[in-house]
Amino acid sequence: MTRDEFNTFCAALPQTTHVVQCGNADVWKVGGKVFAICGWAEDAPAFTFKVTELGFEVLSDSPGLRPAPYLASRGLKWIQHYAEPGLSEDSLRDHIRASYDMIAAALTKKKRAEMGL
Repeated sequence: MTRDEFNTFCAALPQTTHVVQCGNADVWKVGGKVFAICGWAEDAPAFTFKVTELGFEVLSDSPGLRPAPYLASRGLKWIQHYAEPGLSEDSLRDHIRASYDMIAAALTKKKRAEMGL
């Protein structure tokens, strides 16, 4: 997945917003909460997303994936796809969508209703 493909995919999800921050990283949010980040790792795009507890355990040791720098060190369950082989493009999209769903589900009922989610 390229950075442009990542941005296009995230933009297509309902009620998302985009900001560029943290050293030129594309940060995608729903309801003001981050669900995906694309930055750089050794001149290649690195994709960061939230996962479940089980997903964190399974993916942390997979080649091309690692606990997300800064986020995982704070005890948060975030994974970064930073190198090959990593995840297939379909699987990466599935994980980004699951991250979006987890973050959206954690918003207050009122916020979700205001956003039509």
